[in-house]
Amino acid sequence: MFEPLGHNPAYLRLSEAIRARILERRLKDGEALPTETELAKQFGVNRSTVREALRNLQSAGLIVRRSGGKKLFVTRPTVEAVGGGLREALTLHDARFADVWEALLSLEPDIAAAAARRRQPAQLETIRRIVDDFGYERRPARAAVALVGEFFRAVGTASGNPVFVMANEPLVQLVEPSLAIIIDRLPQARRRIASAQRALIKAIECQDCEAAASWMRRHIEDFRRGYEQADLPLETTVGRAASGENQENRGQFT
Repeated sequence: MFEPLGHNPAYLRLSEAIRARILERRLKDGEALPTETELAKQFGVNRSTVREALRNLQSAGLIVRRSGGKKLFVTRPTVEAVGGGLREALTLHDARFADVWEALLSLEPDIAAAAARRRQPAQLETIRRIVDDFGYERRPARAAVALVGEFFRAVGTASGNPVFVMANEPLVQLVEPSLAIIIDRLPQARRRIASAQRALIKAIECQDCEAAASWMRRHIEDFRRGYEQADLPLETTVGRAASGENQENRGQFT
């Protein structure tokens, strides 16, 4: 399957060789890799080198060890894992609420329009369930925020565009901590979110792309008003908001 490697760094060259086979789909999703011993023989390296290369690929989400088994299988990185990596990178690059809001305003209306154009019955049912669940007023703030995230993800899935889905995920993850604060501080926040979601599901159901995009734009613009009314400065970095969420005095975002 593989040819022996040349000179060092062997583990990196080994992982890149396997990565190339995966990206070329010559190693398919769900296919088992050869054992460490077999890979060491094929590449002409020590097992320790193979082990390091496989750790590299596991960290990248390209291979996985199924519970209770010894074999490693080719897999696709999950949307959550990819989004989590981008979220961490954006946090380390000091992304601000203003940056997240601007990106949401640019992306989400197009996602909503695509969802209205391409949605399938099962996807509509998922979005309806989320909207109905969110309408339960006594739900704790964290549970309500989780449902908002589910709503955006479900609309992204209904768009039928994997690029939209992947681009959407880190933004959803970044906005969730600030939404928890907004819902905690503003009694009207749940009602406004629920109202926008109901309008959006109606537009998506009717396949009204223009209305879906318009309502999503209004929904995202409402987030900005929520930041301001909850005394969350738009220049605040999302990393500080996430860490500050657990502080006793939630007003200390400067």
